[in-house]
Amino acid sequence: MNVRGTLVPCAGGVLLLTAVLAGCGASGSATAAGPKPPPPAPAESNPPGDIPDNQAYVAFQPPGAGFTVNVPEGWARTTTGPFTTFTDKLNRIEVSEHPAAKPPTPASVTAGDVPPLARTVPAFAPGKATEVSRKAGTAVLYTYQGNSAADPVTGKAVRDAFERYVFHHQGRDVVVTLSGPVNADNVDPWRTVTDSLRWR
Repeated sequence: MNVRGTLVPCAGGVLLLTAVLAGCGASGSATAAGPKPPPPAPAESNPPGDIPDNQAYVAFQPPGAGFTVNVPEGWARTTTGPFTTFTDKLNRIEVSEHPAAKPPTPASVTAGDVPPLARTVPAFAPGKATEVSRKAGTAVLYTYQGNSAADPVTGKAVRDAFERYVFHHQGRDVVVTLSGPVNADNVDPWRTVTDSLRWR
């Protein structure tokens, strides 16, 4: 950690280098407000996150789920509870299904879904909620930005753009969250995924 210090006079005229906790016999917390939130990672002007035009897709249906959705073939898959995540390099797709009494609206998504995102997404930057049309019906799209997880080797985080779609059908919400580096050109692949959703 790079700690900046200052020179201050102490008893006897000796100069000591003070840092976060150092002083003339003083001790205490580095900050009363707790750790600072991470700053937004810089967005790259030419990010290496574009999904190839020749990417193949395969249908995915979680066990017992009432939907199928096409995801890029060959991406790594992990499942945690109702969440299934597909990743490749800097891009990520998360799919989940949840009970929901009413269809979502931009207002309900903003009020109910955004606060948890703000607490869990590093350097969260809010966007907006809108209704969009897809082949499976109307969905609420919420766009926002945040930092990716730090690379385990380099420690570097990437500034990501998120598209979070909430579909509703017969008392269930299906949430499809797509993310990749800001400025990456993934408009067509993300449309392919969200247009592929089918109810079963």
